[in-house]
Amino acid sequence: MPPSAQSLRIGGLTPMTTLDYPGELAAVVFCRGCPWRCRYCHNAHLLSSRGRERFPWSEVRAFLHRRVGLLDALVFSGGEPTLQAALPAAMREARALGFKIGLHTAGPYPDRLRRLLPLIDWVGLDIKALPADYPTITGAPDSGARAWQSLALLLEAGIALQVRTTVPPDWRDPEDIRPLTDRLAALGVGNPILQTCRPTSLPDPVLAAEGMENPLPVAASA
Repeated sequence: MPPSAQSLRIGGLTPMTTLDYPGELAAVVFCRGCPWRCRYCHNAHLLSSRGRERFPWSEVRAFLHRRVGLLDALVFSGGEPTLQAALPAAMREARALGFKIGLHTAGPYPDRLRRLLPLIDWVGLDIKALPADYPTITGAPDSGARAWQSLALLLEAGIALQVRTTVPPDWRDPEDIRPLTDRLAALGVGNPILQTCRPTSLPDPVLAAEGMENPLPVAASA
């Protein structure tokens, strides 16, 4: 029997945002746990599946009942939401209340993502680098293939999609990112969002020091 929404491990809740689901007024549930250990992760406190600030799905459910008619959508972020088997049940509960469903994911589990597609209205997908360059960022040898497979899946499904790339501090020149943006353009991804790191909160202290010295300027920030 699939796990219930109540077993979803939650690390935080943003009650209202206009930034995390384009064009919609949304709340964001931050799910705990991630299979990757990206050097520049800005939510490193959510990497572990366990934490002191965890609170139950029942509190989120009660919050959503109070926001029916006031919010448009609920976004599941992280961490990596697709890590958790309880995610589909939580999405179904939110949809039953009339909320659109958004998902922030790095795409580490394309098969799980495929099964979630009927429940999702919009996806913000992190594409970190070209496939071969992923292991130096995530610490996982097959992470690039998985992320780009997830991208192909979403493009094929035609789901509303925003591709985002966080520019790490050690990318010094605009040419460092051009091979990635050219590859995305060839696949039909228009206007990927470039995000800056937060140098003061990077898990990698060496990368944080480099970022403070000479970060590559981009238009948007994480």
